[in-house]
Amino acid sequence: MKATNARRHLAKPTLAMLPRIGDSLSFLYLDLVRISQDDTGVRAEITTEERGTETVYLPTAALSCVLLGPGTSITAPAQTTLARHGTTTVYTGMGGVRTYASTLPANLTTTWLEHQVRAWSDDTRRLAVATAMYEHRFGTPPTTNANLSQLRGLEGQRVKALYQLLARQHRIGRFRRSYDPDAWDQQDPVNLALSAANTCLYGIVHAAITALGCSPALGFIHSGTQQAFVYDIADLYKAELTIPLAFSLHASANPESEARRSFREGLRLFRLLPRIVGDIQSLFQPGFTAPDDLEEQVVDLWDPETGNIPGSRNHAPT
Repeated sequence: MKATNARRHLAKPTLAMLPRIGDSLSFLYLDLVRISQDDTGVRAEITTEERGTETVYLPTAALSCVLLGPGTSITAPAQTTLARHGTTTVYTGMGGVRTYASTLPANLTTTWLEHQVRAWSDDTRRLAVATAMYEHRFGTPPTTNANLSQLRGLEGQRVKALYQLLARQHRIGRFRRSYDPDAWDQQDPVNLALSAANTCLYGIVHAAITALGCSPALGFIHSGTQQAFVYDIADLYKAELTIPLAFSLHASANPESEARRSFREGLRLFRLLPRIVGDIQSLFQPGFTAPDDLEEQVVDLWDPETGNIPGSRNHAPT
């Protein structure tokens, strides 16, 4: 757990606030601590034999998402304060590599969920987002006017080529990706490490999607599962993060635990959570950059003819 000595003026949280992509404290991971509320604010206490009990106060107004790992307890007043500041709480595995449950503040903006639903429910827009996801993996548009089937084929060729390249580099002969839960212990070390690392990646992606207020179930390439959008977004990073890691553990005696530990330690270098949030926002709204200040929003009412109209007022005819 890390704290910062920097102090700055923090504006009162508003309904319009979005996760701050450039703020290193937008996402905070904690484990083995007790979180409580006192007269000063929300504090995290950690007790060790070497240093006794240490207390760090959390900058709740600057946090978009708090990930609580194993060994963490939180009091109801502390959770209430986080919710009041619009902070999403996600309960995770060690290092934030699995997501078990989450709490969403009532005032979390639905802006990005609405972007997601509109794009998902329109076949043309859904295809555009799916295409953008494939092109994100390629780095540049692969071909002009390629359909989804062609993009799947191109993506498959590139992944296969990456497997072959890494297999040659690590001198392990031929490699074939396989995932068989019924024969888990019979898999080779690379497949075991890759499955473990991917699971870690899914947990991080799920936490970011939840913090943004989007639905993990509404996927654009994958479908039919509550994790569909998680798999969509996770695929953007596998060639860079989990696949090379798995091949590097080809000679490991315990590839699963080493993959989890290496991925968790690497998160400090990847700065992955802010990156995921920014990529999702760019998929739904190309060119989007989070504004520094947003005015207070009120709950709107939907109208099929005029669009959203102001809420919190009496609309009875005068």
